[in-house]
Amino acid sequence: MRVTRAALPAVIASLALVTTACAGAPAAPGTAPASPAGTPSQTAADAPIAIATTTQWGSVLGDIAQCAGATSATLMGPGDDPHEFSVSSSEVAALVKTKLVVANGLGLEEGLQTTLANAKGDGANVFEVGPELDPLPFAEEDHDHEGEAGHDHEHEGEGHEGHDHGPLDPHVHMDASRMARGAALIGDRLTEATGDTKFSDCGQKVQQDLVKVDNEVRDILAPIPADRRVLVTDHDAYGYFAQAYDFKVAGVVIPGGGTDAEPSSAELAALVNTIKTDGVHAIFSNNTVNPRLVDAVAKEAGTQISVVELYEGSVGPAGSGADTYQGMMLTDAHRVADALKQ
Repeated sequence: MRVTRAALPAVIASLALVTTACAGAPAAPGTAPASPAGTPSQTAADAPIAIATTTQWGSVLGDIAQCAGATSATLMGPGDDPHEFSVSSSEVAALVKTKLVVANGLGLEEGLQTTLANAKGDGANVFEVGPELDPLPFAEEDHDHEGEAGHDHEHEGEGHEGHDHGPLDPHVHMDASRMARGAALIGDRLTEATGDTKFSDCGQKVQQDLVKVDNEVRDILAPIPADRRVLVTDHDAYGYFAQAYDFKVAGVVIPGGGTDAEPSSAELAALVNTIKTDGVHAIFSNNTVNPRLVDAVAKEAGTQISVVELYEGSVGPAGSGADTYQGMMLTDAHRVADALKQ
């Protein structure tokens, strides 16, 4: 079973009950501890075996847990921006109590860095998956990457208000093949944490499923001609997508790798010029970012350019078809293909 962020407060309360029951007087055999009004009863057996930070890793973790007959939870929900998300003190306590905390790392969860560090200090078992997946460097300023890792854009890491991730790109979730490898690693870490080999087996099963998704994404994108495989995006989050699926990133609206910086007027003017000279056909906007700047750039370009929303910062809401990681990637692939193929 997968627990959503909306249900997480009840899970936290249940975790506290489980801890109290274990530390204090035991409940009668075969019974669960009493629950407060409005809170579901939960025993140690069905408490979350692990908690993920982002919705993408939460989806992968949920598939592994469900395969193994266990429960997982996710801190973030659809539409939450991982760059800005923070949690309450009660949620921090839940991180310490669960068997494994699955985080992306590489600075993606900017608002959670102190929280995760404190949780580690209190004994939480935190696994940052991103650093284990051969992370790419952000493109260096004024360095031409055309033909190398799919990049051809400038990364302005300094001189902007807002956060800077550092030299490595944290957005590994935009490459389904890397997420497939991550699924196997999570399964192995859960086996280490629990002693139960079924988690490793399930991690491998989810890995195989994500390899199929990766191949399907490639098939969906295949009809896009080489001269139209050019991306302009709202922020610097598509380097892995570009490398994995053979695109060139011509420019970004928001500099610095995060979502909270403000581009200068000179940067916006340069981007508009790139759109005009490179014949860019679409600007792709993240579902967790206000499209105000993207819309302004598209209007200023004055060309027949469309603004297309992709699911990058989080999976989509329930019923959207993009409410799992698999659905997110397939939806994005279809939207990119529809926008760029002739």
